[in-house]
Amino acid sequence: MANRWVGVTVDCVDVERVAGFWSTLLDRPQGPSQPGWVYLGQHGDPQPRLIFQPVTEPKRGKVRLHLDVGVDDIDEGIAQVIALGGRFTGERHDYDEGVVVVMADCEEHEFCLVQHY
Repeated sequence: MANRWVGVTVDCVDVERVAGFWSTLLDRPQGPSQPGWVYLGQHGDPQPRLIFQPVTEPKRGKVRLHLDVGVDDIDEGIAQVIALGGRFTGERHDYDEGVVVVMADCEEHEFCLVQHY
């Protein structure tokens, strides 16, 4: 049996708002979706789909799994996330090979912006 990674599902209270944030940030259009859900991408895409699933309770605590988003310029990446309604958490890590900053989307899902040198 061949297993393959096909998607990541994100729980969110406001599915349209959170999906819109990620759609704009990653320049990924919405694909066919179930009612009340939003899928970015579709089966057969070269990248796994992002799936936004409605839940009634807001996020509590730190998520133990997160996305890393590669950017060409870390400052421009931070500015774009903020303009989309996300925020910079204040956590930044500088390494010889690049920089990683921890961001949060409009419902506080943490993710990293990564700029490799």
